[in-house]
Amino acid sequence: MSAAAARRWTCPACDREFSRANQSHVCVPGCTVDESFAGRAPVQRAIYEALIEHVRSLGPVHVDAVRIGVFLKNHTKFAEFRPKARCLSLELVLPRRVNEPRVFRQAEISEGRVVHTIKLTSITDVDPQLRAWLTEAYEAG
Repeated sequence: MSAAAARRWTCPACDREFSRANQSHVCVPGCTVDESFAGRAPVQRAIYEALIEHVRSLGPVHVDAVRIGVFLKNHTKFAEFRPKARCLSLELVLPRRVNEPRVFRQAEISEGRVVHTIKLTSITDVDPQLRAWLTEAYEAG
């Protein structure tokens, strides 16, 4: 077990893991990744699988699946996948702003933590640039 995993706290009400004891969260039960992607276009799951394979090559990752999506955490949440009707929405938490056309939205959540929303519709969207951003998010998290 990694040091980060040893420090994780499990909510007794919803059985989900968090980085801090009694961390504020919406207390909903977790589910499986399959359940998160149920009823969505198969390409969304294929995109997720390609990206989670990349993340797992970087080191330990905690996958927190809930009905609305899948959250990826190391020490903190660094990525979030949300299956939508027309795309797979990926939110990456980066330590800087990325001004690229494929970034749909940006929101600074704290100093040095900017959420970038990217709409993914094809497996070809999983390219070296996206993998580099995911690596940066993982390392910053």
